[in-house]
Amino acid sequence: MQWVWTWGGKCFGYFSDQDLWTYDGKHIGRRQGDDIFGTDGKYLGEVMNENRLITAVSKKSRRGYSFTPFCRQAGYAKYANYAGYAMYAGYEDFPPAECF
Repeated sequence: MQWVWTWGGKCFGYFSDQDLWTYDGKHIGRRQGDDIFGTDGKYLGEVMNENRLITAVSKKSRRGYSFTPFCRQAGYAKYANYAGYAMYAGYEDFPPAECF
């Protein structure tokens, strides 16, 4: 299990193998390389700096393979938020876990 935060520093959830889960146990994405795609195959964002999630605006039209999400799991107490990073041009923050 590898915990991840949004680029702005909010605790999002974790990766279990290639699957992205919110801290409250919802399976919302799957990693293909550094890119993350949702259950419908839409690009959600990518992993940068090993544990931060960010979205490249230019990649929003990308599509990956769709998949059936796993059943909801028991949630975990979320980790503390961290200080955010300065945003790169052409990127936006990954949506918070509460949006899914």
